Amino acid sequence: MLDNLTQRMARVVKTLRGEARLTEANTQDMLREVRLALLEADVALPVVREFIAKVKEKALGEEVISSLTPGQALVAVVQRELTAIIGGDYEGKASELNFAVTPPAIILMAGLQGAGKTTTVGKLAKLLREKQKKKVLTVSCDVYRPAAIQQLKTVTEQVGADFFASEPGQKPVDIALAALDWAKKHYHDVLIVDTAGRLGIDEAMMQEIAALHTAIKPAETLFVVDAMLGQDAVNTAKAFNDTLPLTGVVLTKLDGDSRGGAALSVRHVTGKPIKFVGVGEKLDGLEVFYPDRMANRILGMGDILALVEEAQRGVDVDAAQKLANKVKKGGDFDLNDFRAQLSQMKKMGGLGSLMDKLPAQFQQAAGNADMNQAEKQMRRMEGIISSMTLAERSKPELIKASRKRRIAAGAGVQVQEVNRMLAQFEQMRGMMKKLKGGNLAKMMRGMKGMMPGMR
Repeated sequence: MLDNLTQRMARVVKTLRGEARLTEANTQDMLREVRLALLEADVALPVVREFIAKVKEKALGEEVISSLTPGQALVAVVQRELTAIIGGDYEGKASELNFAVTPPAIILMAGLQGAGKTTTVGKLAKLLREKQKKKVLTVSCDVYRPAAIQQLKTVTEQVGADFFASEPGQKPVDIALAALDWAKKHYHDVLIVDTAGRLGIDEAMMQEIAALHTAIKPAETLFVVDAMLGQDAVNTAKAFNDTLPLTGVVLTKLDGDSRGGAALSVRHVTGKPIKFVGVGEKLDGLEVFYPDRMANRILGMGDILALVEEAQRGVDVDAAQKLANKVKKGGDFDLNDFRAQLSQMKKMGGLGSLMDKLPAQFQQAAGNADMNQAEKQMRRMEGIISSMTLAERSKPELIKASRKRRIAAGAGVQVQEVNRMLAQFEQMRGMMKKLKGGNLAKMMRGMKGMMPGMR
């Protein structure tokens, strides 16, 4: 995510940290590099100009001149101004949804076709149910796109929320009002309204969604936009903002955006905060947006807080405690335990998601490992273990040549892959033995070969 911008900014930061003092010349050199980095990332030109002007003004002020480490202070200025550009009034905190209304709080979702509105509705319903314990009802007012209503019904059922049925022949306003009446009668806390999108902005679509907004008076009107559109995403956001009183933005497909221009521009152009970002296709792939964390990630500082939060969500604490107790008491780490560790990693979003939140130096330490390939290898390893008998999982030493051939055939892989998986298991087992002795340094040295695809 945002790879190009992060790499460019990291080079600037590295250069600055080597400076003994701050001068007009090296400040100009730094600002030139930052300007190029932002323009390459497809950031809107007015945003680039404002950002450069503010950094220059503060970098040459007393704040930096009086610093003992001018290079570090200048990096801090860049970080603060990045946060301000991305977050506006919400620099160090998330912009929360407004639930200070008579239930149900209505959330109207707007955006172009293909931006991921319907999936985002499902993701948001899941987040509100699980994080805020809200009773959520969803409804589709998209009477034009084939199977749109069925798609929303499917994702709503998957996340455990309630769904209000509608028909293609109905009018969007009638659907929304009927859903609102149902939500009131059944004591729902939140009603999320999915609207029709188009392949481009047209007057009929804008009039329809404006009429819908007038009829139901939502507490939140969220504009859903594909981050990979770059500059086009900003132009589209501006067009919607001119028609609707937007309260916030949801950036989808941020994990596929290597440039980052939309993330940096959309708040500045619309004046509305980014409230959520969508990453990945899974229904738990919606994150609350924190401007300061995004700025840190762009500068290669990572997002450790998000990593900790993912761990808290994905890790089975009881299972982890049982394994720790087992190892501590001298119990043998077996293939059942190994498979459980692979499963936990998947629940935390996979290797790619974890690496993306680590600081740049940790990502560089991983070398050029192909995260997609590593995750495929993890899935194959799970398949191999599933092809074993219970006795083989509990006692891996039973697995000799004939058993390996049978396991490989059952998993649909070559025998060499079974050997490779067993070798990685032995590395993990060795690390666990070191952990039992309390020798953390030895354990850390043993972690290098723990992850598939990484050496």
